[in-house]
Amino acid sequence: MATPHSAPSERTRVRRLPDRADYEIAQVAAIVDAAWVAHVAFSSEGSVHSIPTAVWREGEHLYIHGAKASRMLKALEAGECSVSIAVLDGLVLARSAFHHSMNFRSVVIYGRFDKVEDEAAKSRALQVFTDKLAPGRWDTLRPVTAKELNATTVLRLSLAEASAKLRSGGPKDDEEDMGWPVWAGVVPVVQTFGAPQTEPDSVVPTPPAPFGPGV
Repeated sequence: MATPHSAPSERTRVRRLPDRADYEIAQVAAIVDAAWVAHVAFSSEGSVHSIPTAVWREGEHLYIHGAKASRMLKALEAGECSVSIAVLDGLVLARSAFHHSMNFRSVVIYGRFDKVEDEAAKSRALQVFTDKLAPGRWDTLRPVTAKELNATTVLRLSLAEASAKLRSGGPKDDEEDMGWPVWAGVVPVVQTFGAPQTEPDSVVPTPPAPFGPGV
């Protein structure tokens, strides 16, 4: 079972509204699992970049992948980076513009990515990613070739230096505004999948679970 961080680092310590912070790896991992995309910030050739990319997790590491020639992946192997994730859960509508807010779960991770060199470990990591997109899909696909595996770089980043920040609940209005005649409350934000669009030349007409009929 994952163990909590003993203490935040100077980089991960939440200074603004610290009561919303959570430094347990289990919480950080849960937010990474809920996200499809993260923003990876890094420095390269004298410039600072922040690029959105697909992410997944296995154990206490966050993973990304890309083409072997990717400038971003090469820069991440060479230096420090910061990865940020945010999941929006609701719009908080208050009685004043000042107290409007959002309910969210967010994570910031610092460190340096390591390349997954072992071919079996790389293949396993890509299977975890594929099965995150659609559970069990990896075993139904045409097997990955050695050429495809060689053309793909997989990097992983430890969750050891990370912090989560969360907000939930309704608006926090000033006492003198409580009687103001305007609606106050939370509008939940929920991510859902639309109806699958089958390719005309798909040999199998029924979408996989959990996207197929009856699910």
